[in-house]
Amino acid sequence: MDLMNTHDKFKINDSFTVLLILCVFSFASAQEDLFSSIREESEATKTELLPRKMVFTQRLLWGENGLMRKTQWSPLTIEQREKELKIRRKMLKAHQIIGFVTLAGMIAQGVMGTQLYKGDYRHYETHETLGNLTSISYFTGAGLSLFAPPPLINKKTKGLSSSQAHKYLATIHFSAMVATNFLAEENQQLHRAAAFTAFGSYAAAILVFKF
Repeated sequence: MDLMNTHDKFKINDSFTVLLILCVFSFASAQEDLFSSIREESEATKTELLPRKMVFTQRLLWGENGLMRKTQWSPLTIEQREKELKIRRKMLKAHQIIGFVTLAGMIAQGVMGTQLYKGDYRHYETHETLGNLTSISYFTGAGLSLFAPPPLINKKTKGLSSSQAHKYLATIHFSAMVATNFLAEENQQLHRAAAFTAFGSYAAAILVFKF
């Protein structure tokens, strides 16, 4: 009877030991899976902190290997990205305000330019000064947009969105503004054509983005 009890005890103890080993093994595997999952989530979170598509100026400054990351002025963390998004909102708000000021300057410059082409040179110096101020405000506004921190994600929309149209028109009026300044003393006819192209595409860019 005692031998049977002893045999049963050993049998129970062996079963318990096997069960204990299985539990330890399962726990270790679960821990490893958990750590792997955490590592994957960390990598995914790091990637999601930046959009996949960025303007080259944004990537140069704010990309994962951008200047702001390498110098540690703005490390790629959730807390820092929150600060960057606040900076982005302020820069784009200033970009919009400067945009309307620039548009007003373009209109005034166009009116004076038309008088010059008619032979009335009384406002030549004013036209030139206003042109310089308009160019400064334009390229300042462009810089605020190009060098602003990128958004958290890029929203995908079907068809042509107002944001996409704004970007396409920006390419046109940026090129036209460079040509306008370059041709000011080179070719008056091309200068005028470039100026009207810059004004038309710039006004359209503001309208599509505003409405």
